[in-house]
Amino acid sequence: MASRRSRRIQRWCTQPLTPLLEGPDPEAQGEGGKKESSWEIIRTWVRFQMDKGNGNTFSISFYGNNAAKRKDLKLLLGVLGCPLAAISLSNDPISHLSVKDVPFETSSAHYIVQQYLAATGCLKLRNRIKSLYAVGTVKMVCCETEIGSGKNVRNVGMRGGENGCFVLWQKSPGMWSVELVVAGGKIVAGSNGKIVWRHTPWLGTHAAKGPQRPLRRIIQGLDPKSTANMFTKAQCLGEKRIGEDDCFVLKVAADRASIIERSEGPAEVIRHVMYGYFSQKSGLLIYIEDSHLTRVQTPGSDTIYWETTIGSTIGDYREVDGVLIAHSGRSLATVFRFGEASMQHSRTRMEEDWRIDDVVFNVPGLSDEYFIPPADIFEVTMRDS
Repeated sequence: MASRRSRRIQRWCTQPLTPLLEGPDPEAQGEGGKKESSWEIIRTWVRFQMDKGNGNTFSISFYGNNAAKRKDLKLLLGVLGCPLAAISLSNDPISHLSVKDVPFETSSAHYIVQQYLAATGCLKLRNRIKSLYAVGTVKMVCCETEIGSGKNVRNVGMRGGENGCFVLWQKSPGMWSVELVVAGGKIVAGSNGKIVWRHTPWLGTHAAKGPQRPLRRIIQGLDPKSTANMFTKAQCLGEKRIGEDDCFVLKVAADRASIIERSEGPAEVIRHVMYGYFSQKSGLLIYIEDSHLTRVQTPGSDTIYWETTIGSTIGDYREVDGVLIAHSGRSLATVFRFGEASMQHSRTRMEEDWRIDDVVFNVPGLSDEYFIPPADIFEVTMRDS
């Protein structure tokens, strides 16, 4: 209880409220302390990779080059640290989903979601789970950067990795908080049910634009109810084999209105789509993938597209208080940069292995005050409400 009290009264330094970008944001400070935009920093990071490739300098990514190690670590945390799901959670009661008078693809998805809830044990508990606490470990790996120009493709970088841990709290409706530490780099993020925010040492505190959306780490097998809620408006695309499992494939996509709300300045979100693969044999979610495409157009520069794809294998389901919870998984993320007028592109791959060490439902004494945003964001929220 003492740790929770100290967490609630923690004070944050006032920071400029910049939008929470869902993609690589490896640096916020240039040489001499010059403040840069996140997208300028992304371009700097890519040029850094290209320069290393041209100079045949391969001592990077956690191997003896501290500057490169910091850049790669920030890229890992920016992409895999606390990504958000594609859409907001539905307000429709999950237990009341109808399969009548709806398209076949939608009714099939409803049936698959109901089977998933039954398989995890959530149908029996219904609304008895109000909050959860989870602690786990991660290993993040920056694999390589592939740089291509026309038919010429070269790989830059060496494989390296760092271990870390995270603590996650969640409370209905829509409140969550996560702290992730990897190799001395730390991300703190949260939601009070109305606004999502994130704090990093290199970007300070910043808020997410657009509708409130859940943390992706929560819906990848940790909270089956939220996962089912995510796919209540899904369509069933058919079947696909993942490993040794035949799966039903469900798809949800952010609508145009929410996509427009999430765009900011030169960065325009084009689409965000999520796919869930549910085992036909067990009914459990075993793979989840989402793809996020952003177009960046700055004055005097060519249009650049950034596509971030994260695919997560989910497994090691164990029963916790009557609910099957996934206790381990592996995520593979790809950041693909390409332009309209140039044949040059880059593709960076990174991985995360994660494991849940402990899960507790209905945490005693966990109040809404625990999820209050940092002071600067909270003040802006109160003025706008």
